[in-house]
Amino acid sequence: MLTVIFGRPGCPFCVRAKELSEKLKEARDDFDFRYIDIHEEGITKADMEKTIGQPVDTVPQIFVDQTHIGGFTEFEAYVQNQALMPENA
Repeated sequence: MLTVIFGRPGCPFCVRAKELSEKLKEARDDFDFRYIDIHEEGITKADMEKTIGQPVDTVPQIFVDQTHIGGFTEFEAYVQNQALMPENA
């Protein structure tokens, strides 16, 4: 399972998404993630809108196995709903 997080510096929800992904990577052998700094990579919200197919107002924008999940709140809910975090982690 590969998660890609598109974020920007100074974004508290981007930090939280990275932290949750780091915990998942430690807890699961089948989880990995990549964080992409949109400013560093020159990616605009318009670029992300083309990929996602809908307006992008906020970051992070998170994909799991190339499926758009949404922002941090949606990612956190996805992790809980899919029971991705082991009970003791």
